[in-house]
Amino acid sequence: MSNTLKTGLLLAVLTALFLLIGDAVGGKNGMVMAFGLAVLMNFGAYWFSDKIVLRMYGAREVSEAEAPELHGVVRALSLAAGVPMPKVYIIPTDSPNAFATGRDPQHAAVAVTEGIRRLLSPDELTGVLAHEMAHVRNRDILIGTVAATLAGAVMMLARFAQFAAIFGGGRDRDDDRGGFGMLFLAILAPIGAMLVQMAVSRSREYLADETGAKFCGRPESLARALEKISGISRAVPMEASPATAHMFIVSPLTGGGILSLFSTHPPVEKRVERLLAMTAAR
Repeated sequence: MSNTLKTGLLLAVLTALFLLIGDAVGGKNGMVMAFGLAVLMNFGAYWFSDKIVLRMYGAREVSEAEAPELHGVVRALSLAAGVPMPKVYIIPTDSPNAFATGRDPQHAAVAVTEGIRRLLSPDELTGVLAHEMAHVRNRDILIGTVAATLAGAVMMLARFAQFAAIFGGGRDRDDDRGGFGMLFLAILAPIGAMLVQMAVSRSREYLADETGAKFCGRPESLARALEKISGISRAVPMEASPATAHMFIVSPLTGGGILSLFSTHPPVEKRVERLLAMTAAR
């Protein structure tokens, strides 16, 4: 199954969860209110995401005169991707990482850390920037915002359902979905919504790897870069907010075992395996 199709199916699952719990809580009025609140919160962040996250990490815009090689690579990749040249930023940290942001390709920005510029070879850095340009081309900020909006609406409705179950509310008190049934749904639905939202993020990372590898023509360079970044990031961690961890090429947050279910990124080992398979297929 393609990653694009998988994303569509996951968003459909989120929509179904939203409709299910909304119907259980209070019908159309409850769904409209929760969805409206989620839209306001998430699309406000979407509209100003570039300014917010760049300021959060102290990113500084650099001119072509300051970073000619970096600008040259980004310009070539933007031509390959068929999108306007984004603004280029450098983040003052030794931890190697990178991200792209912006509400659309016309308002995009690409940021790399000082650490990643020192760590990677030119080919490997090109692979990383190609991955980020793929996010811009695929409009992943918008898709992530849609997923966050649906998941946020489910969580709000679940909170309403918890109060309804405790205080005897709900659309129909005699319905089997009332009482403990509604409380059970209110507990499980947010967990399910979060898992699906994380799955959407992982699917978009796989797609950005694949698309970026095609832009730069060197899947093996991106694979080597991911291995290096992942290894050094553990030794030189980055102070990052969980709310923005999904934006980086490698998650700045760590966690294994059951916590991996809630990870915004696929395992680096699987990403590398897929990229090397693309190399072998050429």
